[in-house]
Amino acid sequence: MILHSALGDSVFARNRQLKLLLNISEIQLAGNSKLKIYGTLNCASGKSMKLQNRVFFKNADEALQMGYRPCGHCLPADYKRWKHLDK
Repeated sequence: MILHSALGDSVFARNRQLKLLLNISEIQLAGNSKLKIYGTLNCASGKSMKLQNRVFFKNADEALQMGYRPCGHCLPADYKRWKHLDK
């Protein structure tokens, strides 16, 4: 898990580091650390979250191991599977 705030001390530095990590496929999913939800990088629900709550994951397994659940909006099949396993 990578904290968005840990990517750099300025907006430019964070964006540059984020682009680098995306280019080398170190980041594929984003999450909200307060809500413990992860989803795709282009999810409309995730785009409105505060930067201090934003985290990034290499894959779904990493997010699940960290205690996050799939987003019901952008990952509906994964969310249904997770919800079924949760019962």
